[in-house]
Amino acid sequence: MAEWTGWEERVRLMVRPRRYEHVLRVAELAAQIALANGLDDMRAYAAGILHDIARDLPDAELLRLAPPECEIDAGHPLALHGRAARVLLERWGYHDQVVLEAVEDHTTGPRGGNRVAACVYIADVSEPGRGVNADIRELALRDLNAALERAIVSKVTYLQGRGIPVHPRTLQAYHSLPFAAPRVQPPPRPPRL
Repeated sequence: MAEWTGWEERVRLMVRPRRYEHVLRVAELAAQIALANGLDDMRAYAAGILHDIARDLPDAELLRLAPPECEIDAGHPLALHGRAARVLLERWGYHDQVVLEAVEDHTTGPRGGNRVAACVYIADVSEPGRGVNADIRELALRDLNAALERAIVSKVTYLQGRGIPVHPRTLQAYHSLPFAAPRVQPPPRPPRL
């Protein structure tokens, strides 16, 4: 337990106080969602605590830790904070791959059926401090898959409604959903001059 307290303290020191309050709410909610769905609540809590460890780093540091994979990453380095967090954690000796993947994917959506990552993604978009998505939070305590689908659709709809490009990883998560809604397509690339 002393080792885990060290991780929580490291996160507390790396983020602003309001961000740390968010981190604690995400961790608690992710653990609740995991427990309600028969999953490992300790892993969900760990991923919730660690998910935003790189959130308050400067853009240059995010770009150094997680080189851009696409134009969205390059133009909006904050999109990299999940991948950057994973890199930091690995460098510091954190090895739980389920938790690391959940941390990496919390910004774009879980890949490969990682249900702990689903708990963290849902908790991040619906924790009570955000003041939105209470329906997703409540649904997650009964039906993780339905809540994940609703969370991903909500994110894509929100971004598109504001004319914000959707990250390719989020589109991949969206396209993997088992529903027959029209598929969202990435915007056409402008011609290179």
